[in-house]
Amino acid sequence: MTSSLSAVLAVVAAGLVLVAVGFQVALAAGAPWGAAAYGGRAARPDGTLPPAYRVGSAVTVAVLAAAGSVVLLRGGVVGDADPSDGRLTGALWVVAVLFGVNTVGNLAGRHPVERWGMSALTLALAILCGLLAAGV
Repeated sequence: MTSSLSAVLAVVAAGLVLVAVGFQVALAAGAPWGAAAYGGRAARPDGTLPPAYRVGSAVTVAVLAAAGSVVLLRGGVVGDADPSDGRLTGALWVVAVLFGVNTVGNLAGRHPVERWGMSALTLALAILCGLLAAGV
């Protein structure tokens, strides 16, 4: 059985993942926010991303959805996964590290939304996923 704190952390993390998913879905759909993603280096003059980067954003949506599912499983919000399952713990550590690495990339971005907004989001996700992986 998971603690209520784990459930709260998981719900907060899932909410933050949804924010990231929304951003990536918009990029994949052609929103003119390319300057605030991928270091700002991929944006076309109209602000959209080239097709290859839009596909990358679509793939990112799938990865984020999987990460959100793992978070909710670990927090006991959905499913009946055993919180002591080593595979779930390992997956969460991987997700925490990926968000941590992504934070470093976001901090190197040119656009303030990427540098400050998205780096804060991914740092919070790295911390939340680390706490869940540690069994809080």
